This record gives sequence, structure tokens and C-alpha cells, in this order.
Amino acid sequence: MSFPRLQQKASRLGPAPAPSGHKGLKKGVYLVPSFFTALNILAGFYSLMTTMSAFRWLGIDQVDATSRRLDKAAIAIGLAVVCDILDGRIARMTKTATEIGIQLDSMADIVSFGLAPAVLAYVWGYGTTLEGWTNASQFAWFISFMFVICGGFRLARFNVQASRPRPLAEGTPKVDKKSYVGLPIPAAGCLVAAIVHFAPVPLKYYSHRAEIIAIVMMVLMVFLGLLMVSTVRFSAFKSVGPERRNARMVIALIALVGLIYLYSQWVLLILVAAYILHGLLARGLTSLTHRSSDKREMREV
Repeated sequence: MSFPRLQQKASRLGPAPAPSGHKGLKKGVYLVPSFFTALNILAGFYSLMTTMSAFRWLGIDQVDATSRRLDKAAIAIGLAVVCDILDGRIARMTKTATEIGIQLDSMADIVSFGLAPAVLAYVWGYGTTLEGWTNASQFAWFISFMFVICGGFRLARFNVQASRPRPLAEGTPKVDKKSYVGLPIPAAGCLVAAIVHFAPVPLKYYSHRAEIIAIVMMVLMVFLGLLMVSTVRFSAFKSVGPERRNARMVIALIALVGLIYLYSQWVLLILVAAYILHGLLARGLTSLTHRSSDKREMREV
């Protein structure tokens, strides 16, 4: 057989298979984001189980034991946020994002930032504080359920918009990599966790102020749920990556980690609240700008 025919036959057979070691390494890289997603689910599950344990201790008026467990449950949600950030960053940096990984990440988010904060808010706050009120328990469960279902809708909408970048209907915002449409469920869940971490003692032990704070907490849960299904845009911080890293940013990050370590109760609450308020203020300023421009156009006409 002539040499050209050998070349033609080899081209039909296709390129030579890559070494098995290279394939194994590539598969291992694909598993790294899923590993952090699994840690996310583990943290959310731990938070749920610890909150249930706190509920048992609360029934026999063990304040210290209950507070410690509620604080651990809140910290677990904070750790889930770290895992959620890492799995997304690693998937984008290594270009190993998969459809299964995206769906698994959504499932992790609904557990860690939907179910876990909803149950935590119920046990720590309104569910056990308003027990003496008529039908208060059922209404408190409904508030927590509404928070979870709004978070689920937020995740479903994000997945649909990510797979279909163009608007699904008239007026539906396009996907913007620099911002999220609606409050991200990790931010909503993290605010609940930050509040409990700030004051882990159950609300029922706050004497005459307990019922008022419980009602405020219920209103906050409804507000967070509505923000998740709203069209208010919140910063995604995806533009902050290794390519934009500099000395100032590294120093700021180290300082932030140090502040969280020393004053976690204050710093975490302020950070999450500032993030949510930033989105609301930006929306308000945008609305005012549009109104003023519309008035100018009407005057010119």
C-alpha cells in the first residue's frame, strides 16, 4: 500500500486518542465545582438539622443550648455562601460548567438559602414567639413557605434566562452578566442568617419587644421574597476576577476577612444589608432619572 493511501486511511480513522492520564485529569477538573456544590448542600443540610435540634432545646427552655445551635445554623448558611461563590468561580475559570452542574447548583441553593433560612427564621423568630396568637403557627409556616417558593421561582427564572438570553415576553429584562434580575437567593438567605448570628437568642426571650420584632421579621421575610421575584437589578460582581486583581484589591480582601473574623456579627449584617440597599437605591435613582427625562421630553414637545 502506498504512503498517500496510508495517510488517507489514517485521516478517516480520526486523530489518535489522548493519553488516559490527560482524560483522567480533565474529568477530575470537572468534578471540582461539583465538589463545592456538594459542600454547599452539606452546609444547608447541617443548618436544617441544627435548627431542628435547637427547636427541641427551645421546648424545654434551654436558652444557652438553643442559642448556640441557632448560631451554628446561621454560620453554616454563611459557609454555604462561600461554597456557592467558589463553585461558580471555579467553573468559569476552568470552563467546566455543565448543564448538570447548573441544575445541581440550583438544588443546593434552594436547600441552603431557601429551606434553611426559612426554618431558621421560624424557629428563632416568629414561629415560636407568636404561639399564643390565634392561627399564628399556620400563618408563620405560610410566611416561611412563601419565602421558599419565591426563592425557587427566582432560581427557575435565572436558569431559563441563562439558557435563553433573549426576552421571553415583552418587557422581560435581558440577561446581564454584570447584574442579576431580582435579589439573588443567597443574599436573601444570608441576610436572615446574619440577623440570627447578630442576636442568636430566640426572640421569645426578648420580653415585651419580642412580638413586635417577630412581626417585623415576618414583614422582612415577605419583603425579601418579593425582591427575589421582582425585576430590581442587583450587582453580580462577576467583573471582579483574577484578570482585574491588583494590590489594593488583595489588601482590601485581606482586611475584610480580618474584620469578619474579629467582628463577624456586625460586619456580615452590614455587608448583606448594604448590598440589598444598594440595589434598591440604584433602582430608585434610575426611576427618578427616567421620570426627569420624560418630563423634559414632554416640555420640549
